[in-house]
Formats: sequence, structure tokens, C-alpha cells
Amino acid sequence: MTQRRIPAVYMRGGSSKGVFFLDEHLPPAGAERDKILLRVIGSPDPYGKQMDGMGGATSSTSKVVIIGKSSREDCDVDYLFGAPAIETAVIDWSGNCGNLSSAVGPYAISEGLVDVPRNGIAIVRIWQANIQKRIIAHVPMRNGEVQEEGGFVLDGVAFPAAEVILEFLKPGGSDGSILPTGNALDELDIPGVGKLFVTLLNAGNPTIFVDAYQVGLKGTETQEQINGDSAFLARMETVRAHCTVAMGLADSTEEATRLRPHTPKLCFVAKPQAYQAAGGKNVEPGDIDVIARILSMGKLHHAITGTGAVAVAVAAALDGTLVNRIVGDLGDRQVRMGHTAGSVAVGAKTVLVDGVWSVEKAVMSRSARRLMEGWVRIPEAL
Repeated sequence: MTQRRIPAVYMRGGSSKGVFFLDEHLPPAGAERDKILLRVIGSPDPYGKQMDGMGGATSSTSKVVIIGKSSREDCDVDYLFGAPAIETAVIDWSGNCGNLSSAVGPYAISEGLVDVPRNGIAIVRIWQANIQKRIIAHVPMRNGEVQEEGGFVLDGVAFPAAEVILEFLKPGGSDGSILPTGNALDELDIPGVGKLFVTLLNAGNPTIFVDAYQVGLKGTETQEQINGDSAFLARMETVRAHCTVAMGLADSTEEATRLRPHTPKLCFVAKPQAYQAAGGKNVEPGDIDVIARILSMGKLHHAITGTGAVAVAVAAALDGTLVNRIVGDLGDRQVRMGHTAGSVAVGAKTVLVDGVWSVEKAVMSRSARRLMEGWVRIPEAL
């Protein structure tokens, strides 16, 4: 039987990769669409390898993106992100991917969805449908095409490329709240873990901040050290699930683990220290303001998620959070965070109005590249 062909593009955005589709080439939201996308990516795979699909068996590479023209006057395209679980038949549509956000503008331009200048910087106004937020992408153009080659270096990505600047506008919670409990610091009693101080934040994606020392870490651990400790990862999922309930994002810890594996993220933070990042780069204490390690889909991320970097920057600007207690007052300077693969700087502008914090915008640089284009193939009968 002939396989079904669906037009698609495989793209890198920041330190993530995903399969990009035009919405017109897929069924409407629902079980049929999820089944198709799971088969494209190679999930569910009890072997954990996604060998029979486009996924790369990590949280950074098991991703799908759906793009279409926007009906909003203030946006050019709508961007929907899905995070397929690797071993189970679940796609988490609850959050955004900040890294792949950098590929949305270039994809939309290449697909002819946006009118752009032949040379210079193209402005692509993006509606992030998962979290109902606007993103402005500044995409370099040369001779009528997206400029992909350049000298911008992003730790966690092997080769330099052209810089794409992203502005995340008002990235706080959909109801305007950044701190869902109203507190910069909460103390929760987690079964099997004990009492734990956490900062619960809703910016970029919902994020849980934990002091690395409180859970037995230095903050400089490698992927192998963390991801090889299944008992530790299980305890951290317990922490994440209980915090998810505390943030009002799930009715039970079971629901949080089963249906929301992608968000909220769990971020360990620590004071600046010297360490050797993945790839051999030496990070010195004077080069960073805080160490941040992100757990994504149950594993330590090989670099840092884009939305996680936004969350760190926002938390740094809010008095009393675990991040702010480490970085102190940075003024208008971007916060420099040390991650698994090196470091990155992200800025966030926060304002206090009538006793309530809000974020005007967060700004970061990434790069993107079209890796493959054509069709993905799936069995005709799923």
C-alpha cells in the first residue's frame, strides 16, 4: 500500500529541531491530527528511540510545529507547537518552544506567508497560539531569501549561523499573572522529598525554580550525571507534579505527569561557579550571573530551553525569587545564565503596577536553519 505524503520542512531553531507543517496540510485539531503527528515523529516508541520517525529521542528533537496565516490584525502568522512524548501516545500542546520560535519567521517567509523586504531585516509578527502571546521575529534577508549563514554563535549548536532576534511581548500568564500563587517564594511539603522552597513563575512557559543545593546538586552537573540517575529524576517529577497542582495547572499530580509532560519546566538554579560545559567550553564565575539547569520532558536539557531562558530573565528581575536572590540588582543589564552547554544572555523588562508585577517583553537571540524540505511519509492506514 502506498504511503501517505504530507508536505513538511525539518528545521533547526535555536538548540531544538522539529517538523514544520502548514495548517492547510493537516486535519483540524483533534485525535486524527495527533495520531498523524505522533506517527510522523515516531511515537509512541517503547524502545525510546523514535527509530521509525523523524524524532531524535530527546525533548529537544521530538517536536512539531503548525503554521498558518493569522486572522489577527496585529499578527502575520499563527504558530502552534506540539511536544510529542517519546514512549507514550501523548502530544502536549500546553506550552511554547522558545528555541523553535526562532524558526517560525524564517519558515513563514520561505513559505510565502509574509511580505518582506528583499534585503535587510524582515519583521514577522507571530501569534503563539499555545499560550496566546505575541512574538516579534527580526529575520535577516539577503537577495530575497532568508539569510541563514552568519557568524552568530549559540552555545549548544555546533555551527555559527545568522542571528534571529526575538521579542516575546508580555510573556506573563494569560491572565496577566507572573506569580500564580502571588508569592515570589513558596514553601511546599513534597511527599518523599520534604519541605522545599520554590519560585513558581508563569513567563515564557510555566516554570518551577528550585535551589540546586536543596535537592542535593551543585548546579554544575552534566547531562550524563543527571539523566543517569533514574531515582533522582523520579523525585524531581514528583516535585514538578506537585508544583503543577500548586500553580493551578492540573487537578492532580497524576494528571500533571500524564497530560502535561512538557510544562511546567523544572529549573535548578545555583550561584556562579567554574565548570566545563558540554563541548569543552570553560565557564568562569565572572562570566555569568546565575547557573540554570532545565529539566525538559523528564530529562536534563542539553543546553537551555528558550522559554526557560526567558523565565530565568523574568525571575531575575522580580524581588525575592530564588533567581533574584542569587543575581541581585542587575539594573537594565541582561542576565547572563550558565547552562549545560555554555552560557546565554537574555533581557526582560518588568514593571510593578498597583502592586502587581507584569513583564513588558523579553528579548533573546537565536538562529535557525532549514535542514530538509519535501514530504514526510506515514502509513496510509493508521
